[in-house]
Amino acid sequence: MTDATVTLSAEETAAEAPTPAAEVTLGLAHFKEANEQVRAALARADAVTIREANAQRYLGCALPAGKSLDIFGTPGNDLGCYLDGGRIEVFGNGQDQVGNTMNNGAITIHGRVGDAAGYAMRGGTILVRDDCGWRAGIHMKEYEAKRPAIVIGGDAGAFLGEYMAGGIIVLAGTPGDYLGTGMHGGVIYLRHPLSTDRIMDGLIQEPVGEEDVPTLTALLDAYDEAFAGESPPLGGDLSSWHRLRPASARPYGGLYAH
Repeated sequence: MTDATVTLSAEETAAEAPTPAAEVTLGLAHFKEANEQVRAALARADAVTIREANAQRYLGCALPAGKSLDIFGTPGNDLGCYLDGGRIEVFGNGQDQVGNTMNNGAITIHGRVGDAAGYAMRGGTILVRDDCGWRAGIHMKEYEAKRPAIVIGGDAGAFLGEYMAGGIIVLAGTPGDYLGTGMHGGVIYLRHPLSTDRIMDGLIQEPVGEEDVPTLTALLDAYDEAFAGESPPLGGDLSSWHRLRPASARPYGGLYAH
């Protein structure tokens, strides 16, 4: 007996080519069974709607380009881990490690997320309407044309951007303590600049420059489009925005023997 059900939009006798859409109701299904149901639906359809998500882990893991999940409820940890070009939209809150090590694609959260969102992400975009927990963007990195980005519409917990090696974090609300600890690459855009006593050693805070405008504007516009009617718009006037960047790409270089 299973708590998860699948309803496909095409008949079971349809051709092997993916159908336009499918729907999965997870209920209280165990996460392993839930993921089997979702993978089966994705094998038959490019767009899958998940209803009654209840903390099932690993939904959308390694989802490839051309596939999408619309999730209603609260998915569990590691939503979209290793995402590889797919699109995930959650109409509710996310838990910990949303977008863990994601490679490409987009995750949109119509709510808040837990800790370590975007952990080690190396490509793609995460848009969070509300707050995030601790250590969002920890170990973010970038390579050649890949430049991951996280946009947070609310406040952030402590250690935002910890050990950040590349990429972009945009924070519209207030950060917790230890912002950018160990940061040695990338940039954090702040709508509300920090007082000087809150800036960690090795970091520089300065007003955004002309070179920042295209990137920051595009990310704020993406946020406003995703959450139109749900959240006050962020785009437009950039006069209050500042950026936080590392003074050195090797902040701990002096601690090692040469």
